[in-house]
Amino acid sequence: METLEFIIYPDGRVQETVTGITGTSCADVTAKIEAALGRVITQEKTSEFFAQTIESENLATTQTTFSEW
Repeated sequence: METLEFIIYPDGRVQETVTGITGTSCADVTAKIEAALGRVITQEKTSEFFAQTIESENLATTQTTFSEW
C-alpha cells in the first residue's frame, strides 16, 4: 500500500515520509506536493528508494533432430 505521511511542525517545517513506493518513482509522486510546500532542505532516501524491480524474461529454446539409422 502506498502511503504519504506529513508532519507539520509549529515552526512551519513539514516532514514527509513515503512508504510503499519502490525506486525513484516516489520522487515523481511527491514532486508537485514539494513544489507547492516550498523549498526542500533535506532528503533522506530509504531502502525502498534503492530497491529495484527485477523483470526476467524466460526464453526456452528447443531443438529437434531426426536420425535415420
